[in-house]
Amino acid sequence: MPSKPRRRNRVRKVALSRANHTAFFPLLILSFILWLVYRGVFRFSVLFDEVVGKAIFFGLPVWLYILVSGFRRIADTFAPYKMRRGLMLGLAFGGIFAFAASAAAAWQRGAVFQSYAFMTNAFWWEFFLALVTGFWETLFFFSFVMSVVQSLKQRWPLAKQILLVAGIFLVFHLPNIVLRFQGAAIWYQVVLLTLFAIGQAFLFYREKNGYSLVISQALWGMVLLLHF
Repeated sequence: MPSKPRRRNRVRKVALSRANHTAFFPLLILSFILWLVYRGVFRFSVLFDEVVGKAIFFGLPVWLYILVSGFRRIADTFAPYKMRRGLMLGLAFGGIFAFAASAAAAWQRGAVFQSYAFMTNAFWWEFFLALVTGFWETLFFFSFVMSVVQSLKQRWPLAKQILLVAGIFLVFHLPNIVLRFQGAAIWYQVVLLTLFAIGQAFLFYREKNGYSLVISQALWGMVLLLHF
């Protein structure tokens, strides 16, 4: 049995952790409302949405949260010393998904990936956008949201933490899904994004490395673009 001083210290640490994160849910809700208005009212180019829009609605809230809460664990997920391992892991996990998706496309439709796609400017432009998207979404949903969830809900089982993060990820993506798809395609996208978020959340839990998630998401997006 832990001694009373130890129990008191543990309770004090939990209370301090919660106090540091009092702005989390209000900031998260505000970010969602502003993002919902932006997606519903404005129609800018994909480049503007991914580079400027997400910098404002995903990047700025994270920066403000670090300043207000002092929660430096968020920035540590993109520490320079993690880059090499993160890039290798991202390529590995992204490569596994790319192979599986390519095999599935070939099995379903006889689709065969043409290597000359790598030599087109359009391919590398899309890959650049995928990297930008992967960075902002990794920073917001995993470096920020999941790090805070794990700090706030330390007593929750891992599965519950991951499902909460995946749910937040899905809610933020629902406006775009509804605007772009109809009927059964909406449910297909919901299932696909949920599974993707769960996989990314588990990878983040294991590594706490933002670089790996950026690369794996970029490759995931490119495979879907090329095959589906």
